[in-house]
Amino acid sequence: MRSATTSFWHSDAVRGPSTPTEKGGLIRRLKAGWHGGDRLLCLDGTLLRLFPPLRATWALKGTQAMVPITGRNAKRVLFGAIDLRSARRVVLIRTRAGQAEAQAFLRALRRRYRGAGWLWLLTDRASAHPAPQTQELADRLRIRFVWLPRQAPELSPMNQLWRELKRLIAANRQATSIDALAADAAAWILTLTPQQAFRKAGMASKHFWLRKLLQIFWRPT
Repeated sequence: MRSATTSFWHSDAVRGPSTPTEKGGLIRRLKAGWHGGDRLLCLDGTLLRLFPPLRATWALKGTQAMVPITGRNAKRVLFGAIDLRSARRVVLIRTRAGQAEAQAFLRALRRRYRGAGWLWLLTDRASAHPAPQTQELADRLRIRFVWLPRQAPELSPMNQLWRELKRLIAANRQATSIDALAADAAAWILTLTPQQAFRKAGMASKHFWLRKLLQIFWRPT
């Protein structure tokens, strides 16, 4: 009994190189359009299945580890965003990942940042994002999408949180229900301390690719 880990959100899920030119262009766009009061977040989504992905586990030598499952493989979609300055997180649980769900998450983000300027969202080109209706809503909500390079999930701090989440919460055992699994997953993301979130998302690393840009936007006091 085994289940492959699924990252439905990324049509570019296979890791690939991101060129300095691509990253440089993204950074230049942020610098050119940034104003005081704006916020920079990373947006990403992930798919949770009731079938547990298998990671490393113990078994008697010469035997295969067995993971009991119910035979049902329900799924839930988690939309998530992390603030690159404060590590504040927002999570929304849905049953699918269409345009309506993506737009609901944009509204949820704006409600959490009512007094902020523009919200800049680092994300990939999941099909719901470039859709005209989504883009029109984003304009009304003062939200700007900044497209991450293709095949470069390692550049997404939110993607790094999903990876750690699945390793700790979803792997090697089946939850009692898909709703329980989704609730546990959301709680894990939201109850991390800011320091834990910075570290697990890779933003605390001296090699974080946006480190210098964030120091320009928010100079230490």
